[in-house]
Amino acid sequence: MNPRRLIPLASALALAVALPLAARAQQGSVPARPSPGTRAAKQETVATGARRTAKHATMHAARVDLNTATRVELEKLPGVSETIADQIIAARPFKSRSELLGKKLVTKVEYERLRSHVMVRAGHLASNKSK
Repeated sequence: MNPRRLIPLASALALAVALPLAARAQQGSVPARPSPGTRAAKQETVATGARRTAKHATMHAARVDLNTATRVELEKLPGVSETIADQIIAARPFKSRSELLGKKLVTKVEYERLRSHVMVRAGHLASNKSK
């Protein structure tokens, strides 16, 4: 093959591959990442870690105490209906969240969805018994 024809053909092929990738990068579907080891890469890692920490804190702050939650708060939890919320309130006090299974208030599948959203504070246990 003639070398004069090979160079334009290779250039056309390179453009055919590069242009769609560049267009996708501008649209935001392909995030531009800094080279590893650069200052920008370290800053991105710190920012990502901060986002994860904030998400983690928000997730834990949103937990509902089984011993003090209102019916409305319980109904907002995944898989908790009015009936289950009433059963949880009637079964109080709880020593641990696993008692939802022990007292047969929820199934194992429902408990797996629910357990990261609920908690039991030990201090509320004593105050609920005296009432």
